[in-house]
Amino acid sequence: MRRRLAAKLQEVKAELRKRMHQPIPDQGVWLQSVVRGYFAYHAVPGNWRALGAFRTQCARLWYRTLRRRSQKARLTWERMTKLIDTWLPPARIHHPWPEQRLAALIQGKSRMP
Repeated sequence: MRRRLAAKLQEVKAELRKRMHQPIPDQGVWLQSVVRGYFAYHAVPGNWRALGAFRTQCARLWYRTLRRRSQKARLTWERMTKLIDTWLPPARIHHPWPEQRLAALIQGKSRMP
C-alpha cells in the first residue's frame, strides 16, 4: 500500500537525520537491515515495482542526508552509486506464489481423509 510505503520512508528519513554524522559504514549496515526487513515482509509476487521504489527512495534519502553533512558537498552521484551497490540489497521477490507454496503441503492429494 502506498500509505505504508510513504510512512516507512518518513521513518527512514527521520532516522537517517539522527544518524547523519555517524560513519558511512555504520549507516550502511543500518540501512541495509531496514531494506532487508522491508523486503522480507513485502517481497511477494506482483509487488516488484514497490520494492524497487522503496530501495530507490531509501538511496535518494541517504544521498540527500550525506550531502547535508558538509557545505562543500563533495559526495558525487558516482560515489553514491558505489555506496548503494555495496550496502543496499537489490530488490527481488522472496515469497513464492500461493500455488507453489501450498503444493508442498498437499502434493496433489486432498488433506481431508
